[in-house]
Amino acid sequence: MGVIRNSPEASSKKKKSTTLQYLFELDSKNYHGTSTPYCSPDYNGNNKPCFESENEEILSAISTCNTFFTFTDPSESPSEQDLKRVKLNHLLSITKSPQKAVLEVADDRILSPLMSMLSANLFRPRPPPSSTSQVNTSELPDDFEELFSSPGPLWPHLQVVYDILLRLVLNLDPKLLRDYIDHQFLISLISLFQSEDPRERDSLKNVYHRIYARFTFYRSFMRKSMNDVFLQYVYETTEKHCGIGEMLEIWGSIINGFTVPLKDEHKLFLMRVLIPLHKTTGLQVYHRQLAYCVSQFVQKEPALGGVVVRGILKYWPVTNCQKEVLLIGELEELVENIDPDQFRKLALPLSTQITRCFNSFNSQVAERALYVWNNEHFVKMASSAIEEVFPVIVQGMERNLKLHWSKGVKQLTENVKVMLEEMDPDLYYKCLQDISLCESEARRAEIKRKERWEKIENAAEAKNHHHQFLQHH
Repeated sequence: MGVIRNSPEASSKKKKSTTLQYLFELDSKNYHGTSTPYCSPDYNGNNKPCFESENEEILSAISTCNTFFTFTDPSESPSEQDLKRVKLNHLLSITKSPQKAVLEVADDRILSPLMSMLSANLFRPRPPPSSTSQVNTSELPDDFEELFSSPGPLWPHLQVVYDILLRLVLNLDPKLLRDYIDHQFLISLISLFQSEDPRERDSLKNVYHRIYARFTFYRSFMRKSMNDVFLQYVYETTEKHCGIGEMLEIWGSIINGFTVPLKDEHKLFLMRVLIPLHKTTGLQVYHRQLAYCVSQFVQKEPALGGVVVRGILKYWPVTNCQKEVLLIGELEELVENIDPDQFRKLALPLSTQITRCFNSFNSQVAERALYVWNNEHFVKMASSAIEEVFPVIVQGMERNLKLHWSKGVKQLTENVKVMLEEMDPDLYYKCLQDISLCESEARRAEIKRKERWEKIENAAEAKNHHHQFLQHH
């Protein structure tokens, strides 16, 4: 005789079978992200969502991390600061794994408070700028970059916050984050480049660059936001901006990915933003990154070399010798990538500026300008317009040999003179004759000028005597 259908034993078997099948199907659905998993029944016999049981610790950690510490207030508890760091590291460990991040963080009930917590920690009130903001960069030593680095006390927490944000950007779908990382978030993020802590700027650079790479629908807005910062720095502010170098590093990577032929938008960026950045007093801080961006443009389209060279010559410094040394080096590198068809057009203005530089009474500027003649590309460019260039160069050489105070500069000038004489002996000799003729004419003009002044003075003196004679009689 079979088991009675309504007996407890039959009921138990049926319940067990149904539960196993249900859990199997539920697990399969959860794997594909189509359903919210359920855990064991609660005391009332109702199934309790796993979100409430498993992610309660995550929400608690997020709540703890919402507390902001300045690390300068004596009333702050060191133990609470350490607790926040532990909780931040716990959240970081979750976001480091792409699978874990998708399963445990992608839910809006977790992601929304998490992004709010990150914003609360990142977008804090900025401290007043340090005294280095008023430093005259033209008087800085070679290791000046250290003066513009002011490590902040918040870094133990900020470092983990930036790492969490970076992992979210890398591991989650940009469309999922779009509601949280919006235009306002990006504007607030770019304002953090003014931080004086180089560690924060480096982490921020990595995050911003990753957002640019993955959030393709924000690329145009992000480029415009960075350009606005550059233009404001060039034309509207007199204070330093610590993050120009880091933003130019991002731009260097962006430019590297441009396709040829370049779009007009990108050429305008070169002419209206990158070239004017050469005129600021803080050029030394970010010149390496700026020169890289400019060289990328010229390598992609050598025809742009003329625009760049003329732009740099336009903003050439008058009294800042350190900037002159940097710009001479940049021009030397640009000449190697310029379209040879432009050599003849650029030879005279470029050689004229280099001549002014090796006539400088600052020995560093003069020596750096003379070393340019070791560059075969520069010599080739000068040779393309040798009849126009030689008179200017030879006059500068002779002036150095006669008037310069530095023995080292005179020796280098002598070496360059020998090289130029070998290039075209007849033209060099003709230039010397022209210089001698000009000097003799200048001497004759000076003698005539003195004679005219003597006649004027004698006439004035005679008139004065005659006036005095008439007064006495």
